[in-house]
Amino acid sequence: MQLRFIVFCLTMFISSELRSQELFVYTEPASNMAAKSIGIRAANYFMRQQHSDRYNYMLAPEIMLGISKKVMIHVEGFWGNLDNDGFKANGGALYAKYRFYSEDEIHSHFRMAAFARVAINNTIVDYPAININGQNSGYEAGMIATKLINKVAISAGSSFAHATDNLEGNKFIFADKYRNALNYQLSIGKLLLPKEYTSYEQLNLNGMIELLGQANMGYGNSYLDIAPSIQFIILSKMRIDLGYRFALVKDLGRMSNDGFLVRWEYNIFNAYK
Repeated sequence: MQLRFIVFCLTMFISSELRSQELFVYTEPASNMAAKSIGIRAANYFMRQQHSDRYNYMLAPEIMLGISKKVMIHVEGFWGNLDNDGFKANGGALYAKYRFYSEDEIHSHFRMAAFARVAINNTIVDYPAININGQNSGYEAGMIATKLINKVAISAGSSFAHATDNLEGNKFIFADKYRNALNYQLSIGKLLLPKEYTSYEQLNLNGMIELLGQANMGYGNSYLDIAPSIQFIILSKMRIDLGYRFALVKDLGRMSNDGFLVRWEYNIFNAYK
């Protein structure tokens, strides 16, 4: 049943001959935001605990800087109730992406980029799955390739993640050989509306499906998630993302196997010289 669902979703998004926005909800594409622009984000994660119907909440505000057409930087913060002891600050991260290859054609382009993230966190480490974006201190580095053809964008990437001990005495309680993980992703997005562009003020609606996985290099165990989502682009500046992520493979223990994402974003173009 799960395999049929994946095949149906992939077929729906690929079977288009039109033009797409290269923006994804759960992953970053190889393309960068506009040079000399500033973006502001607020991501809300609602994650259901593995052994109950209780939801943990994490707020992740973010400032994005378009340094040049090849380089962009994100500064992120993490607040939440992940340790079940009230809403509090949990840490932050610095993310950078460098687009090193670009090939442009009529109605299509291909991009490749390298990225890295460094994070600190103070939450309790209970599970071997590694999440540098909100739950573990550590670092991550990887590459992404993205192809845009008319209204369809396809992106794939992988990264290496290493977990260090969290702050406030919250050590990585598993053996050192379990601190390393391989992340991988496949994202497909399609522009659903408008059917024809007549103005930058038109509301854009994007639909997408993303596969997100991790394999712990010490355990050999892994998880694989699927994440359908929709995205609204308002006045070409503001963005609203709505997504639901759930597990297809659950061999690697983690705090949550499913949850919702609600994100708001606003971009200021030509913000500085």
